[in-house]
Amino acid sequence: MIVGNGEIAEGAASDIDAADMVVRFNDCRSFGAGGSRTDIVAVCNTGRPARAMLGSAEWRKSPSVAAASEIWSVRDPRKFAALRAPLALSHPELNDFCDDYTDQFTAFCRATGKRHVVIDQSVHERVDEALSAHEPGSYVVPSSGLVVIGALLLLYPDDDIAITGFSHTGWDGHPFAAEKRLVDFYVSLGRLRRMASSTPILSSQGA
Repeated sequence: MIVGNGEIAEGAASDIDAADMVVRFNDCRSFGAGGSRTDIVAVCNTGRPARAMLGSAEWRKSPSVAAASEIWSVRDPRKFAALRAPLALSHPELNDFCDDYTDQFTAFCRATGKRHVVIDQSVHERVDEALSAHEPGSYVVPSSGLVVIGALLLLYPDDDIAITGFSHTGWDGHPFAAEKRLVDFYVSLGRLRRMASSTPILSSQGA
């Protein structure tokens, strides 16, 4: 079960908590109304979101982060080191976007007895390739949610993978319209199952 930070399907909390694995994102705004089971917290490990999480005692001690046995960093440092120079030209306002905090997440995991996983840049590149068939236009990077979906489809190709909390809206550097089309394509193939999002209990931002 992959639980984004958008609208959660009505009555989904019990189904989420009954799943074999639950992945949440960043500050885990889905926690509570969207169930409490949390096995993995997938984090944006570069830029301002990473700095904010690592600098927050509230995040470090939150029930969702405490419950998780693994932290997944969705941004391979090698990929984002390579992106720094071209982004400096195309998006100079994103001057800290590629600042890497992976080592700090590693240290946090060591201190709290969690496993730290860095999603390989090849997953990011496979997601970019998959998006290319869905008219993404110009974008900076795929969303963390889509990178995690890509990673889990590779790791568990025969499993029942359900998603909720994906509104496919948010920062304009992510190609959210194309991401929705790609996710719908995976659903049509039976590779993903989308729980209907009908109860606006959380922020409308995507994962």
